[in-house]
Amino acid sequence: MDITAVCKGLRKSSKILAGQTAKQKNDALASVCKAIEKRRKEILKANEKDIKKAALAGMSEALIERLSLDDKKIDGIINGIRTVIAQLDPIGEEISGWKMPNGIYIRQIRVPIGVAAIIYESRPNVTADAFCLAYKSGNAILLRGSSSALFSNKEIIRAIKEGLSSCPDGVSGAVELADCSDRSDVDRILNAVGLIDVVLPRGGEGLIKTVVEKAKIPVIQTGSGVCHIYVDKTADNVIAARIAENSKIQRPGACNAVETVLVHKDEADEFLPLLERQLAGRVQLRADGRAFEILHSEAKKNGRDCVIKADDKDFGFEFLDLVCAVKTVDSLEEAVSFINEHGTKHSDCIITNDLVSARKFQQQVDSACVYVNASTRFTDGGEFGFGMELGISTQKLHARGPMGIRALTTTKFLIDGEGQIR
Repeated sequence: MDITAVCKGLRKSSKILAGQTAKQKNDALASVCKAIEKRRKEILKANEKDIKKAALAGMSEALIERLSLDDKKIDGIINGIRTVIAQLDPIGEEISGWKMPNGIYIRQIRVPIGVAAIIYESRPNVTADAFCLAYKSGNAILLRGSSSALFSNKEIIRAIKEGLSSCPDGVSGAVELADCSDRSDVDRILNAVGLIDVVLPRGGEGLIKTVVEKAKIPVIQTGSGVCHIYVDKTADNVIAARIAENSKIQRPGACNAVETVLVHKDEADEFLPLLERQLAGRVQLRADGRAFEILHSEAKKNGRDCVIKADDKDFGFEFLDLVCAVKTVDSLEEAVSFINEHGTKHSDCIITNDLVSARKFQQQVDSACVYVNASTRFTDGGEFGFGMELGISTQKLHARGPMGIRALTTTKFLIDGEGQIR
């Protein structure tokens, strides 16, 4: 793929989008919804090809689940686009304004970034999500998915472009899909200084590390999800076990799935047997010394062989599978310190009935999303009301947490004067 030519086309389209009204962009997105609905069967057939290919390659069930589409997920894509359509257009929003003593009036307004690129793995829904959020925020976007989702991504892009082309004000050149058969495309994207304004990696630790280390263009860093749940000494253990189960099992291959459960030593004897029964052998538990004795005894009593002793490397590791590390701690302070040392600043949770402990945990845990008594699985653009997301940013500059339409905007200052000079 000629990245330079593609990016020049995207830049041209981004300038057209930047001047469009909210209605023009919304009409185009509505047309895309119709096109995706029309091509539903073709998209699902293409996805079947990707799944068969992945299964033959030995991809894990959890990762195949991330790759798969069905009618419910297609409905989710369409509903997500409709949610974004219903949101206020951020472009032109006046963030602040003030008048200086010399009479000059200064306004800060929100504007598109320009041309974005996203490099992502599996999840063909990201193709539609990233396009939609970029388009609504007035940006053109280059999509570089993985070979595992190639058939699905091509079919989704075909539907998107058909939808844009069928709308009078649609800008079909505002989205392009890079050929993922050529790995050198990634290097060319990361070195496209002056052609691409920002790149977002979305995937595993290896992909993110490669993008961050090699990029010569700005990066909005999404992160791997080593998420924790801490069961405090005042926790409702029934609620804690339910939340742990949901956070681990509901979608184990997701970045917001819990990977480590910490439990206060005073709650271990009551909570850990309850956790083992709640999980019912569906998750391999890798436990530290104190937790192992309790969990292994309970599992043996229930006729299950699902508990092993943890190694140090099990803590701070993103399993993305039906595996979870378990550790006992002596205090809230130890839990916070452990999370800040072993986590990835993604999503972490405390289960407690003590408000002081809850607020202390939220204040001191250095993560994008910090929960009290709720599943970490809620870290998601759709669940936050954004309709969809570009990814979960774990950095602190520009954007943090689930990224919606405002994540692809920046600001500029508009200054009005009446002949003032300095």
